Amino acid sequence: MATIELKNVWKKYGEVLAVEDVSFKCKDGEFFSLLGPSGCGKSSTLRMIAGLEEITSGEIYFDDKLVNTLPPSERNVAMVFETWALYPHLSVYENIAFPLRIRGLPATEIEKKVRWAARFLDLEDILHYGVKGLAGGQKQRVSIGRAIVREPAVLLMDEPISHLEARLRARMREELKELVRSLGVTTVYVTHDQAESMAMADRIAVMNFGKLQQIGTPKEIYERPRNEFVAGFIGEPPMNFANCELVRENEQLFLSSPSFRIELTPHELSPQMKEKVSSYHGNPQVKMGIRPESVEVSLSPGEGTVEAVVDLIEPQGERTILSAKLAGGEIFLIEVAPDFKPKIDQAVYLRFDLKRIHIFEAQTGMSIVY
Repeated sequence: MATIELKNVWKKYGEVLAVEDVSFKCKDGEFFSLLGPSGCGKSSTLRMIAGLEEITSGEIYFDDKLVNTLPPSERNVAMVFETWALYPHLSVYENIAFPLRIRGLPATEIEKKVRWAARFLDLEDILHYGVKGLAGGQKQRVSIGRAIVREPAVLLMDEPISHLEARLRARMREELKELVRSLGVTTVYVTHDQAESMAMADRIAVMNFGKLQQIGTPKEIYERPRNEFVAGFIGEPPMNFANCELVRENEQLFLSSPSFRIELTPHELSPQMKEKVSSYHGNPQVKMGIRPESVEVSLSPGEGTVEAVVDLIEPQGERTILSAKLAGGEIFLIEVAPDFKPKIDQAVYLRFDLKRIHIFEAQTGMSIVY
């Protein structure tokens, strides 16, 4: 196994800046995810780790060894891609055995390693099948078998299940998570799907426009987003936002917008929020963020509630997502129980859980409580 460390890594394609000054360290045996939208630089970062792309500047270390100039064959890494890249004319057995034959291993050792990988991935019954007729999940397991049979120090996965249909994708998430845990191999997993990262990774590095936005556990990133981008990218349904002004009046603090005026009562705030907002003296123009599950909704007004009008109702089985329009035009998503059934255009009244609100500087997008 190995640690992976990137120090101030940049990548340019001509005049296009793909990765900007990225630094992070993956622990030995860690499942580490690079997460972000298409074009954010995550795949370029992965390919530089693999040695498939030359870095423009910076340093990459495996353990304490600088690997900048090492070719992929000398880095002891294995890659699993979005496309399986299997040899269609070869059997499952021969696809898995291929990298071992290239290395010139004895037939007895190849047999032993292929059989181990097949047992590990539940492929023993189809070892001598051709790969053309296999289902998507089976093809992906063959691709993974071909990667792990080499016993790499580092396993790199680039969107490995993004093309599978939803039910199979959910099952493969669990299989991959268990696989990586069982192998104990250091894994870097690239995806644009925040649900995959949240469900599988030990830690997540969120990227956007080539820059690293935040690193943390799924819980840390969900509960304490560093900036507005991370807050909006993580979570489904996404976080709600409203432009506000942070107003001080007679030692009291308010979040004021065209849609509401909410007093930030100290005993209703989290300890971190209470400390930060009381000492905040930056630009009063801010954005409030709150997740759909942190908004209560009722059919009658009450103290501290915000009036809205139901715009859309989306039943999702065990929950329902309401879309409600506030007076200032903001659209808020609210997660409610399936038996709560207001009508379209009906007035509802929202109450925000102040312990779970987020406040971001309007100009920079940075959280004032991070």
